[in-house]
Amino acid sequence: MGAAFSMLFSSTNTPAAPASKLGLGDLPESCVASVLLYLDPPEICKLAMLNRAFRGASSADFVWESKLPLNYGSVIDRVADDGWKQGCDDFPKNLCKRDIYSRLCRPKSFDGGTKKVWLDKSSGKFCLSISSNGLAITGIGDRRYWSRLQTEESRFRSVAYLQQIWWLEVDGEVEFPFPAGSYSLFFRLQLGRTSKRFGRRVCNTEHVHGWDIKPVRFQLSTSDGQQGTTQCYINEPGRWIYYHAGDFAVVDPSTSMKVEFSMTQIDCTHTKGGLCVDSVFVYPSEFKERLKLCQMQ
Repeated sequence: MGAAFSMLFSSTNTPAAPASKLGLGDLPESCVASVLLYLDPPEICKLAMLNRAFRGASSADFVWESKLPLNYGSVIDRVADDGWKQGCDDFPKNLCKRDIYSRLCRPKSFDGGTKKVWLDKSSGKFCLSISSNGLAITGIGDRRYWSRLQTEESRFRSVAYLQQIWWLEVDGEVEFPFPAGSYSLFFRLQLGRTSKRFGRRVCNTEHVHGWDIKPVRFQLSTSDGQQGTTQCYINEPGRWIYYHAGDFAVVDPSTSMKVEFSMTQIDCTHTKGGLCVDSVFVYPSEFKERLKLCQMQ
């Protein structure tokens, strides 16, 4: 009896083994994925390195599909046509949504390499650019007026350089299944031609003249009747400036929208020259402030 009493006493006073502590790694992947759904892509990628649960959840298709444009299939079909013609298939059918997002964030060329589209890595917003080779430039075939310059400062590695002309007219158009949203169109221009000398960037402004007399007119119109017009003087030699041509909105992403745009200075009372035409950009309208910051750097 004494032995039994002793065992009872000892068993009632022995502390219980502490329960194992739960951590983030014990969360179900489905719960983690539901949280990642509300984060931006860079934040998702950072959390994927936290542990196995977050890494698995960060690969969930429904997480990345929420970051893709609703009509991403139409975007892929439009750019994949050029890829297939070149014997390249960047979008096989078995790709997961994360890989589709990743590949769409890398610029994809179409229309013979004169245009590129991509998704902004941070926001998933749609962006498009048209090279100077994809624009209709009056007099571009006459070397007395225009020439092509190779440069690393262009996304397309080439710009059109105006030496001197009386009638400036640059036109272009693009037809694409734009995702729904508000967009702004810009011409990327620079006064003067730049080069590298002893590893330093140098701008030659010997041909720059005539831009302070009359403003340049920028215009755009869309296939559904939207229009925009702006006028401004081109200045600040040696810097690439994004000149705003106008805005447009896409409501129905199921059909392609055609956007036509132009840049003109057709006052023939004076010549103008020394202008580099790089490309035309279509960016989400909320990127305007970001472009201003880029120009200040």
